[in-house]
Amino acid sequence: QVQLVESGGGLVQAGGSLRLSCAASGGTFSNYAMAWFRQAPGKEREFVAAVRWSGSITNYADSVKGRFTISRDNAKNTMYLQMNSLKPEDTAVYYCRYDTNYWGKGTLVTVSS
Repeated sequence: QVQLVESGGGLVQAGGSLRLSCAASGGTFSNYAMAWFRQAPGKEREFVAAVRWSGSITNYADSVKGRFTISRDNAKNTMYLQMNSLKPEDTAVYYCRYDTNYWGKGTLVTVSS
């Protein structure tokens, strides 16, 4: 049973930074792509960034390109999202996804203006 636990969310002022982590257990972490999604209040869940199993191939939503960096450490079964130059519109619950079927419960990021 794959379990994913996100952490690192919180309240930050616009222009600030946060680093999210997603710790995985119960699966073969290095075999699958992983991704971050987010869901703002009243909106649908949207893709943020993804990283292939090796960590060498990444892709990002246009809204976060140049500000967010996704990475993973397969030795630690952990994925990260470094978020810089945060904007109020980045406020959302951030979820990590393993493969295509497994989701964490999310961590809340609030960016104040």
